[in-house]
Amino acid sequence: MTQPRSRGRAALRHLAAPTLALAVVATLSPASRPAPGPAGDQTAGLTPVSVSYAAPSGGEVKGNFLSYNDFHGAIDPPGGSGAAVNGTPAGGVEYLATWLKKLRAEAKAEGRSTTTVGAGDLIGATPLVSAAFHDEPTIELMDEIGLDVSSVGNHEFDEGVDELIRINKGGCHPVDGCQDGDGFAGAKFTYLAANTVSRKTGLPILPPVDVRFVGGVPVGFVGVTLEGTPGIVNPAGIASVRFTDEVATANKWGGLLKLFGVKAMVLLVHEGGAQSPPPATPGVSDCANFSGPIVDIVRGLRPEFGLVVSGHTHRFYSCSLPNSSGAPSVVTSAGNNGQLITDVDYSLDRRTGRFTGITARNVVVENGVRNPDGTWQQSAPGTYVRNPDLVDPGAKALADKYRAAVAPIANRVVGRISADIVRDARPSGESPLGDVIADAQLAYTRSNGAQIALMNPGGIRASLPYAASAGGEAPGEVTYGEAFTVQPFNNLVVTQTLTGAQLRNVLEQQFVGFKGQTTQRILQVSAGLTYSYDSTAPAGSRVSALAFDGAPVDPAASYRVTTNDFLANGGDGFTELQAGTARTTAPGFDVDALIAYLGAGAPVAPGPADRITRLG
Repeated sequence: MTQPRSRGRAALRHLAAPTLALAVVATLSPASRPAPGPAGDQTAGLTPVSVSYAAPSGGEVKGNFLSYNDFHGAIDPPGGSGAAVNGTPAGGVEYLATWLKKLRAEAKAEGRSTTTVGAGDLIGATPLVSAAFHDEPTIELMDEIGLDVSSVGNHEFDEGVDELIRINKGGCHPVDGCQDGDGFAGAKFTYLAANTVSRKTGLPILPPVDVRFVGGVPVGFVGVTLEGTPGIVNPAGIASVRFTDEVATANKWGGLLKLFGVKAMVLLVHEGGAQSPPPATPGVSDCANFSGPIVDIVRGLRPEFGLVVSGHTHRFYSCSLPNSSGAPSVVTSAGNNGQLITDVDYSLDRRTGRFTGITARNVVVENGVRNPDGTWQQSAPGTYVRNPDLVDPGAKALADKYRAAVAPIANRVVGRISADIVRDARPSGESPLGDVIADAQLAYTRSNGAQIALMNPGGIRASLPYAASAGGEAPGEVTYGEAFTVQPFNNLVVTQTLTGAQLRNVLEQQFVGFKGQTTQRILQVSAGLTYSYDSTAPAGSRVSALAFDGAPVDPAASYRVTTNDFLANGGDGFTELQAGTARTTAPGFDVDALIAYLGAGAPVAPGPADRITRLG
């Protein structure tokens, strides 16, 4: 537990700036992003980060932000290797609610009003308890625990733009209706999407900005997702929108806020960075050897953006990074799955309306019970005992409603495994679970002539632990809920014909610089396909020794290749897969392929992770 502090609360009220902003957006010309800085930018570790600006000239107002990001519908405490943060068991919505209330109470005792904010991916890639109801449970729980405003992230678009609008506004699902029987009112908190622009209207599909008053001083929020969202969501669902540059968008709307007298601003951005060793285990509030896209984003921002709440990378950090004026902005991220809360104290100059100081630290959302020696109690190896004293009753009651509704489906045993099957990648980029999923999709589509299957690593959201028993199942038994947590996207499984030359191009497109690829992503491959790669070789010539069933792949021959429809439609930058012909679609979804494989016979063993060889 953290040491208590004294704090207080001031009233918050909305300013109708978004409506006025839309009316005059044409008066602003977007700023451009500056050229990236030198490679290898590093920022010294700070624990916690603290930045001071000009001394107040007209009295000071104190405030507090609490933030989190990448919640991904993690209503239940994470399990397996993700159950702990730096050794501390953490997460679960009823525990997140308790820690938010605790930190708000501490803020109130210090005379600080609290605004709770998010940086996207609240929904999407969610466990079955949320996904079975199209993530309505997560939205209702975000309202229950007091979220005020959040940016969208790429996963908010997993079911397309129209579904995101429904999630925001409310109403029953157009196909499945209101499954819980009591309707769906939509989000009470404010979703911001400044850089998600309708191709028809030229305006953001959701509000671009929000304004809250703290002791009479306005604080503005701009919310954006990463510009690269189109490359990592299914293209079919976002055809009606375009995603604009994060810096240009933030500065445009920040300029508008300034015209309305807002001088203290917060950017909620679903893009981030990461700490790198050493130290071997960076602290949750450190900024050790920091790098990532957020560095250049902050470098281009107006200096009014004193705080940048980031996400997407699922990492934790609190940093001080230079903005366009060279002055520092505080940049934070709270990991993922509701396991951390960033606690930000700030002060404002009552006369100028500007930030005078910002301090940020990450707080672990502890959910365990300590032993006298300081270790954590476990009911079985790797399974932590939850602390009932840290449960928020309101959040638990709402979560339990959906847990009970989904339990008959989630707890159904669908197959068996012989040991932990992890998604952790080997040095080659291949993982044991990636092998299993590719093999499952190949087996599922043999009737369509499939010979090879490819799986995107980002679609594998969790490992399969042998000893986990969320529904009381025996060790090694896998439930539907566990399988769905691994593959929660409900992608279709498609098979198409590629030539050997096209297959090679697909594999070359795993690497930056080939056919527009901007991010290295190593596809998981089914049994029978082998190859080597050298990531240091020139683009287009990195793949070698490409073979199928032991024979070199013939560039002119045809091969039937299975992927999910996300990849087949060009997701993750794999546009070469769009060249396939004779496409067929299997019944059901990708999770059905995995379930069929896990339940087909003897317990499934971890994949060998030896099909891909890295040479450099």
